[in-house]
Amino acid sequence: MSRPLHPARRKSLSRPDPVEELERFKQALAQARQLRLEREAEQRALAAQLENERMLFSRSVGIVQPLRRLPTAPLPREPAQAIPRQRELDEAAVLHEAISDEFDVETLLETDDTLSYRRSDIGVAVLRKLRRGVWTIQAELDLHGLRRDEAREALAAFMRRAVRERLRCVRVVHGKGNGSPGREPVLKAKVKSWLVQRQEVIAFVQARPTDGGHGALVVLLSPTQNRSQGSASLELE
Repeated sequence: MSRPLHPARRKSLSRPDPVEELERFKQALAQARQLRLEREAEQRALAAQLENERMLFSRSVGIVQPLRRLPTAPLPREPAQAIPRQRELDEAAVLHEAISDEFDVETLLETDDTLSYRRSDIGVAVLRKLRRGVWTIQAELDLHGLRRDEAREALAAFMRRAVRERLRCVRVVHGKGNGSPGREPVLKAKVKSWLVQRQEVIAFVQARPTDGGHGALVVLLSPTQNRSQGSASLELE
């Protein structure tokens, strides 16, 4: 014969009370709602604090206007010009070997009082314009006080620079010979000889009195300034 169950045991095995379940559900909803309200209150308090700080800053600094941004333009960078050292050394070596002090320049000079020079493809009118100063003298080399070899190297460097800078008309001062033995201009004939052997030199004349007279030469250079070309095609007359 089976024994009867204890009342508490019978209650635990019975179905849950709907009223109790509903009450527990209401309590859970109330707790969730309370948490939501507390979080919303915290967010409102934080927003109010930030707004108060912003208003305090605005009242402290006054009205703020953004700076006007001016239009800017990028500055072009000029690349550094490469100096062809080796090419200059090579040209100097070639010049030293090619220019001869024994060159008979007198056979190429015009037989006038100033012993001017023009290349075979250059008209006589060019010499007249050069004497009148039609071309502006853009650079000058003064060879006073230099020995022959020093003067030759100085003239070579000067002519290289003139070619590089695309100059058209330059003056070379060789001196009048006032301080030389016999008062003869030692470098005058040498300078003429060296200039005639330069491919970029197309003409030269004795300078006008205001530009140095018989102590200087005014030299006209080829407009192409290209040592690799032969004769330049000029329309100067």
